[in-house]
Amino acid sequence: MFRLLRIALLIGLLAGSGLTSAQAPPARRPTPPIRDPHTPGFVSARELPDGSVPPANADGNFIIGPTHNPAPEMMAHQGVPHGTVYEFTMKSADSKFYPGIARDAHTFGTPDPANPAKLIVTTSHPAPYTRRVAVYVPNQYLPGTVAPFIVGADGPDLGLFTALDNLIAERRVPVMIAISIGNGGGDAQGSERGLEYDTLSGRYAEFVEKEVLPLVEAKYHVRLTRDPNGRAAMGGSSGGACALIMAWYHPELYHRVLSYSGTFVNQQWPYNPQTPHGAWEFHEHLIPESPRKPLRIWLEVGDRDLLNPNVMRDGMHDWVIANEDMAKALAAKGYHYQFVFARNAGHVDRRIKQQTLPEALEYVWQGYPIGEVKR
Repeated sequence: MFRLLRIALLIGLLAGSGLTSAQAPPARRPTPPIRDPHTPGFVSARELPDGSVPPANADGNFIIGPTHNPAPEMMAHQGVPHGTVYEFTMKSADSKFYPGIARDAHTFGTPDPANPAKLIVTTSHPAPYTRRVAVYVPNQYLPGTVAPFIVGADGPDLGLFTALDNLIAERRVPVMIAISIGNGGGDAQGSERGLEYDTLSGRYAEFVEKEVLPLVEAKYHVRLTRDPNGRAAMGGSSGGACALIMAWYHPELYHRVLSYSGTFVNQQWPYNPQTPHGAWEFHEHLIPESPRKPLRIWLEVGDRDLLNPNVMRDGMHDWVIANEDMAKALAAKGYHYQFVFARNAGHVDRRIKQQTLPEALEYVWQGYPIGEVKR
């Protein structure tokens, strides 16, 4: 009996600390609390009538919900021209940027005793991967012409393609190519996805530029613009952070950013002393202490978004605070941005994306010429 009690106590301690290993089950993630958008310290925001979304031409902070119905543009409609979606795969063996890593199953890492903001991961190792890439070419694209485009993380994103069908037909966004890129697998520190999306550097944008876009142009006979004003990046969670990272480190390549529940928290790995707090650095130091960049940004967070979902208790793993602070930092520097706080919403909540993506795309592409649309 005493031995059973000791085993139960040990399991309880492991679960309570959040530490995981191949021998212990992972800790259960706590249910995030519901946040009030009017909490002291949060940005001042305009509360919209339930069921509505912000105007597509308005900067600032908005509160939506709690009801979230799909926008009409997220459904296929008879008579609307449909784009063509192509798919291909990319193997890690062919990449000079990302040859591939993985973290062992049922493992994570431990905080450095000397620095709780630094995670020690010993179970990450080289590993191959295959990623899917989906390419949307609108019906209205004129072969041989140079087109604007949007790059999306964690693809393929079929909802994005449906939204573009309708928005292009209604002349609310330009005729654009969409390139939806799958990640290399896993999540967070020590994984290929975490390495690609959470690293503060220009590497992922360079990977897209050198290894993805040339394949798209060659395979599907499209021409992609080199003008950064005609290029957008989007994603959710770490993919949302990645979208901003692409534009921040390469503003000569991307000017437009769209993020759902952006992981603007301390999740970078390997540790980098130049940006020791990972994407938390955006609102902590990078945006406040840098000249304003020519970026236009749409970002969202849910009232039940993530809060400390891993072993790090460094005060830099609150997705709601991170996105609230992003809005404050962007406003203080005079950026064109729109921040949406969604009531009754979780992390990268599918209902929120279904409700807001058409407006978000229209906002992000404000100021770009629509041009003629082929009939």
